[in-house]
Amino acid sequence: MKILPDFYVKLITQPVTYIKKSILYIKTRSLKDFIRKVKGKLLLELNSEKLYKEWIKRNESDERELEKERYTKFDYNPVISIITPVYNTDRNFLVAMIESVLAQTYSEWELCIADGSDREIYVKEILEAYEKKDKRIKVKFLSENRGIAGNSNEALSMATGDFIALLDHDDLLPPFALFEVVHTLQLNRDADFIYSDEDKIKGHTRLDHYFKPDWSPDTLRSYNYPAHFAIFKKDLLLSAGAFREGFEGSQDYDLILRISEQAKKIIHIPKILYHWRIHKDSTAGDLTVKPLAVQSSRKALEEHLTRLNLEGTVEDGLFLTSYRVTYTIKEYPKISIIIPNSDHSEDLSRCINSITEKSEYKNIEIVIIENNSREDKTFLLYEELKERAYIKIITWNKPFNYSAVNNFAAKEAAGELLLFLNNDTEIINSDCFMCLAEHVIRKDVGAAGGKLYFPDGTIQHGGVILGIGDVAGHSHKGLYRDFAGYGGRLKVIQNVSAVTAACLMMRHDVFNEVRGFDENYILSFGDIDLCLKLREKGYLIVWTPYAELYHYESKTRGYEDTPEKQKRFFREVELFHQKWKFFMEKGDPYYNRNLTLEREDFSLRI
Repeated sequence: MKILPDFYVKLITQPVTYIKKSILYIKTRSLKDFIRKVKGKLLLELNSEKLYKEWIKRNESDERELEKERYTKFDYNPVISIITPVYNTDRNFLVAMIESVLAQTYSEWELCIADGSDREIYVKEILEAYEKKDKRIKVKFLSENRGIAGNSNEALSMATGDFIALLDHDDLLPPFALFEVVHTLQLNRDADFIYSDEDKIKGHTRLDHYFKPDWSPDTLRSYNYPAHFAIFKKDLLLSAGAFREGFEGSQDYDLILRISEQAKKIIHIPKILYHWRIHKDSTAGDLTVKPLAVQSSRKALEEHLTRLNLEGTVEDGLFLTSYRVTYTIKEYPKISIIIPNSDHSEDLSRCINSITEKSEYKNIEIVIIENNSREDKTFLLYEELKERAYIKIITWNKPFNYSAVNNFAAKEAAGELLLFLNNDTEIINSDCFMCLAEHVIRKDVGAAGGKLYFPDGTIQHGGVILGIGDVAGHSHKGLYRDFAGYGGRLKVIQNVSAVTAACLMMRHDVFNEVRGFDENYILSFGDIDLCLKLREKGYLIVWTPYAELYHYESKTRGYEDTPEKQKRFFREVELFHQKWKFFMEKGDPYYNRNLTLEREDFSLRI
């Protein structure tokens, strides 16, 4: 199916607005940037398969580049031991797997195969032939099948390399996989855990690209997102205890969880270095073929929490092979819910009522900041609200400044936790505040945000992505609420670079530690700036799909349509870029450089 670019629709239905916006874009950026943006949108006319083929053509090594890689001399040339347990493998898949290793442009490797096959005689014949063909291939024929964990440990026992790489018996490595790993190690000698992006292969067709975030501990506790291609320093692997029996189907997840607890430097290579094969017996094509894997994953996560002294429970997530870790809240700290308001009494009333009628979290106070309201009905509402002991109304008489208003309110707040909440929001689930609080009470978390919907049920906020729209955009904005998102990301607890202050919770002491909102941001980007200050201090930002709210913000709101607003907007854009130049140049670590910055839909960047 062809995808119609948004700008075609806008050009037809809103020609004047679109032309004005285009002219302003050229003035503030450049004609070259504008042409590049239009060309990128035109490429969306291709369907996804053709688009991915185009991405492969533009981004992966061709034959000439592969030949150059073969003659590249590195200063550091570690031996990489590839561990592969084999069990009754399909003839063609087995040969293809081994040939993909032989085709590697980096030559300092060894392939350690433990064969637990019990019925296919051709497997032994193939392995013996390849063992004779190349001395880097080592095979151990087992007297019995010891399961995937036991067989993997047998393969590991033959390894002599500095690093251990995991390769399933029916999957493939692209020829540049090991080259890219060693190339990365040249400037990261202390890296002890490396993972890459991946895709799937069906027949000869590559599909389902999965471009991953950089290291994200909360995302890992939601599902095994690093998965393939995983490479570990051998000493770390052995120290972590190698593969454990009793975790069949999720032995790699258990291993990655344990290794992540000890790793000193985890590196993500944003390149496709692994092809996961789809066939009738593979979870790449059908997640239900290994039902024990789900039980094993929950067990691995429970033990992971115990080792880290984190109290919580593990449940199945919103889709198969995803999980929900719910952290225990022993004492329910007071939450100060801070709501700026100027008229909009209907919005405010709906927001307050949703809290009082739905929320199970009762240790709260609501701090409303009155700012230059004019309507009588607003002040009548205030009089009603004042009768509730947990609501207080304070007044800010100066011109509206979102950052300054919230800083003013925070000084008046008594809660250990602060929840910055827009007056045009409405909570949906009764445990909404608990789903946020359980994360921010952790000492490594700076802030948490929830899943916000427009009134029509489409996504308003799924976390913030740096770099979209000059500064930042909302993940999956405009997609329907039940959509799983790219890689299932709309349905898992995860780390992000920032969350919107339309619903942002954090500890009061941490807010003070980073000196609150920067008041130079009068209306835009103050929340993004706040989150980046937290990231700069080493805190994690968590987004959870389990805290759900409606946000009655206009779906079409966004572009500044007066000279005064435009001047303010671009001043704040410039300020943000000056202050966070390093973050912006490096790119959002929880996104991926191979995904577009032109839209919020996680489509490919060409």
